[in-house]
Amino acid sequence: MGGLDSLITDLALILIVAGVVTLLFKKLRQPVVLGYIVAGFLVGPNFGFFPTIIDEADINLWAELGIIVLLFSLGLEFSFKKLFQVGSSAVITALVVVAGMMFVGYGAGRLLHFTYLDSVFLGAMLSMSSTTIIIKAFTDLNLRKKAFANLVFGVLIVEDLFAVVMMVILSSIAVKNTFEGAELLESVAKLVFFLIIWFVVGVAVLPIFLKKARRFLNDETLLIVSMGLCLGMVVLATYVGFSSALGAFVMGSILAGTNEAERIGKVVGPVKDLFGAIFFVSVGMLVSPDALSQYALPICLLSLVVIVGQVFFGTVGMLASGQSLKISMQSGFSFSQIGEFAFIIASLGMSLNVIDKFLYPIVVAVSVITTFLTPYCIRLSDPAYGWVERHVPEKWLSVIDRYSQSQTEIKPHKAVWKEALTQYLWRVVLYSAIIVAIILISKSWFMPLMLDILPGWGRLITAVVTLVVMSPFLWALMVKEVNMNLIKKLGEGRANRVPLTLMIVFRILLALFFIIYYLSSVHSQRTGVLLGLGLFIVVLILLSKRIQKQFTRIETLFMDNLNERELRKTGRNTSLVSDMHLAYMDVNADCPFAGRRLMDSNLRKEYGVNVVSIQRGTKRINIPKGETRIFPGDTIGVIGTDDQIQSLLAVVEGSSSTDDESENKEVTFTHVVVPDDSPLIGQTSSSLNIRNQDNCLIVGIERADGTFHQPDGQIRFEAHDVIWLAGEPDNIKQLTREKIMNNPIQHT
Repeated sequence: MGGLDSLITDLALILIVAGVVTLLFKKLRQPVVLGYIVAGFLVGPNFGFFPTIIDEADINLWAELGIIVLLFSLGLEFSFKKLFQVGSSAVITALVVVAGMMFVGYGAGRLLHFTYLDSVFLGAMLSMSSTTIIIKAFTDLNLRKKAFANLVFGVLIVEDLFAVVMMVILSSIAVKNTFEGAELLESVAKLVFFLIIWFVVGVAVLPIFLKKARRFLNDETLLIVSMGLCLGMVVLATYVGFSSALGAFVMGSILAGTNEAERIGKVVGPVKDLFGAIFFVSVGMLVSPDALSQYALPICLLSLVVIVGQVFFGTVGMLASGQSLKISMQSGFSFSQIGEFAFIIASLGMSLNVIDKFLYPIVVAVSVITTFLTPYCIRLSDPAYGWVERHVPEKWLSVIDRYSQSQTEIKPHKAVWKEALTQYLWRVVLYSAIIVAIILISKSWFMPLMLDILPGWGRLITAVVTLVVMSPFLWALMVKEVNMNLIKKLGEGRANRVPLTLMIVFRILLALFFIIYYLSSVHSQRTGVLLGLGLFIVVLILLSKRIQKQFTRIETLFMDNLNERELRKTGRNTSLVSDMHLAYMDVNADCPFAGRRLMDSNLRKEYGVNVVSIQRGTKRINIPKGETRIFPGDTIGVIGTDDQIQSLLAVVEGSSSTDDESENKEVTFTHVVVPDDSPLIGQTSSSLNIRNQDNCLIVGIERADGTFHQPDGQIRFEAHDVIWLAGEPDNIKQLTREKIMNNPIQHT
């Protein structure tokens, strides 16, 4: 019988050591991620006093899977809609941080006498905070629901998008020793195009697929399907030149708007925890004591640059985007590390043979040090804010407050123009991307297929079918209004009419360009121009209403899919009569009537709603009876008005805020001996009402003769009885003092 494969023995070693070390860190109340890094150092090749893993390549593969699953899980919680909500703050902060850290990193490299290219790559490595590490730190510290957390996640996602563009720029600089703006624009356009297409196709298809397959999706099949979708998008993203992390995040963001998002998050959770742990262990394996001693000065200097620089530029960026000083500092202190993208950029430089080999271990050491210090930096943000608030002049704080208020203040005219331009640009980019995608599919796949099947008629059939498919989006690009209320407001002044007219003309000309370009590529240029103009006029005159109806149906379906999760909770797309509609909500563990029967919950009396269904896993209870109980994790369908549903939603789903971290006290199991003078003697457990009054439970009564009795409420206590109690330690102490030992607390 052959020996075990090295992958199994390595995995066994990693998990055993990581388990022991993280238990120790839990006992010491330290962040678990630090325990994983220490465990990685212990099992890595640089620590000779402990068994070492055999094949690092296998562990690196598992670590890459960890990054993928972690980013997928982040996407499930942070949808594109949330990114749009924090969009301006995220973009401004990311620009300030990336630009500032690249400049400081380059300067630090030159100060340390690094070469020009080493310094350029170093600046890029130090400019990217670690999404994976911050997610883990926020989770360990219970900060994911804080106000600044969403802003931080938004900045991290924008930084990940910047990283894709930055890698193109660095490749250009490395190969040609120069920077070409055309390649940058091409990379940005490619990124925007694929993000829009993935988003549109995913939102249009996946919610419908999951809805149809819901009755077959138990936890096992849902895990397989969701991970298959995640890895499929990873493969697609890698194929078109983007990172696997970006593909995983995009798929998570698409699924975040579906009804199954919460279930997917739960079933993927254990997979995320396992592979995420291996990722952090793999980071710890890269720690080299020799490199730490040989390059101690650069490592210490660059670690200081990362922490101070990221905190400073992160805080400045948030302030510049209009956030308050407290939120800005909390966000800035969260960015104080580098992570996975630093390794990716370093690997890029190594593969192109443009950076020196000593730079990689330095960056790894800086990443490990800053990762180790990240939880402490995050905890330091509140004390630092308090110090700044006490020592910064009041005049400066007033200026910051006024600036923050001015950025969030609504200025009617500018706000209307901003909203109109945002909708206008969004529609132009969205519909143009869809039209370009249809043209590319037609030219690269559909036309060759038609020419093989029907050589004589293939081009004509291709052109007709493609134009029919494009027609709803061409109409939307040309004709569909941004928002009639906005148009009316802007149309009130003469000064606004000229730009509004130019905006409309530009959309019409752009639609005409797409028609002529496509027909010219299928036929000759002259034929394309003539046919394009003719078809353009026919579409405007004859088919506009029909196309409008078709597009409205497509848009409605898309928006329902996009907002499926919110609509399920608010019930706004299930109106019945008057203001009443059907809505769905998930029962939180803290729900006050969880575990009760419907007849005892008084939902109809207190909230005016009717429960018409209960979804429990794969089982659905329609028109539940009064004896049916509601349990945590159930999805209940209720009928009521907007106000009734909103008031009940806050109670059923509860607040997931963790602003005030509460200590979870464990239940202990102990015993107390009844003394001779105890007031308990002669009484029964039912007469004392210990369960309700003292929040303790009598589990058993042991007599002096050794007999053991189950408490039935009728047994009377005797001297020297051993009473076995369960409850919180403080409650048991109070019960013992006041009712058993006759030593009540004296209140003053």
